[in-house]
Amino acid sequence: MSGAPLGSLCDVLPAAAALLGVPDAVDRLTVTESIAEQVDRVAVVLVDGMGWHLLPELAGSAPLLASVLAGAVGRLSELTCTFPSTTPSSLVSLGTGARPGEHGILGFTLNVPGTERVLTHIYWRDDPPSAQWQPLPTWFERLRRRGVAARAVLPALFMGSGLTDSAYRGADFRPSKPEDNYAQQLVDELHAAPGLVYGYIADLDTAAHVFGIGSPHWHEAAARVDALLTRLVDALPANAALLVTADHGGLNVPPQARVDLDTDSRLSQGIRVVAGEPRVRYLHTAPGAAADVRATWSGLLDGKAEVYSRDQAVATGMFGPVDPGHLARIGDVVVICTGDTVVLATKREPPEVARLIGFHGGAADAEMAIPLIVFG
Repeated sequence: MSGAPLGSLCDVLPAAAALLGVPDAVDRLTVTESIAEQVDRVAVVLVDGMGWHLLPELAGSAPLLASVLAGAVGRLSELTCTFPSTTPSSLVSLGTGARPGEHGILGFTLNVPGTERVLTHIYWRDDPPSAQWQPLPTWFERLRRRGVAARAVLPALFMGSGLTDSAYRGADFRPSKPEDNYAQQLVDELHAAPGLVYGYIADLDTAAHVFGIGSPHWHEAAARVDALLTRLVDALPANAALLVTADHGGLNVPPQARVDLDTDSRLSQGIRVVAGEPRVRYLHTAPGAAADVRATWSGLLDGKAEVYSRDQAVATGMFGPVDPGHLARIGDVVVICTGDTVVLATKREPPEVARLIGFHGGAADAEMAIPLIVFG
């Protein structure tokens, strides 16, 4: 497990489209070179939270992943997700092939410009309208225009959400209920007809957040994920390929590494709206307060975070090219935690956020590096 990343999460669906013969799809990940037979159907499965650097620990509870790491099955390569390394941003980067500065889903939560409102993307329905908040076309739409079927097997509760539309717009949705056999649903879709079949698995990320990476619950989730992937590999038709990837990695945060901006008046002074997430904070400041806020945070979090003005953060290129219409969604001050630090906002966010053990969202390699595993 070494070497530079081959590409990014943005490259996964274009590679799948290239496997399916879409003429304008560019395979930057050289997936087509590793598939000996011509295929007419491709499954892409995203395992939430399955970071590249977590694979060796996961392997203890995951026989298929252990075989992949040993080089016995599949083809394993390292990719990077987009920044911030958070699920809403990553899912839309996967779906559109674009970076967050281009598609506008620049964090777990964002301030709606011109208001005091903070939009939490996982609870977003239809305000603001998804086509306005995220205007880019998706690869599901591109495939449909090319006459290639594109299906997404997703939890029924995802249906109709703004995030689902932003990431998977154009897909034919196949709702899955908790009592359904999700692996079998994916297998059935793959066998039913040519085209792309997309699946998403949340178990591992949920266990990491609530119980911590490396916990017994996390290893139990790893075993469930591995069993599902094993079922897919075993049932893979001869004319099909399976691409498995992730949206981010993660790390555990101990109590002493937690900073609460709502219990330190020096940190809360001059702030109008707090958005982002604990590893990447967007601070929208009162008029004229941005410079003082940045100076205060830089001093108090020295060695724990990088603190930028909006212009400085954009200039680093970390978000990719930023559409001018999306600029105001980024805070006047951007705080990117380093090490294992997080910045909580206990008076502004649900109490369960402060109780989490595993976190992600930042720019550390443990958060940004993700795998691509190709079977076929």
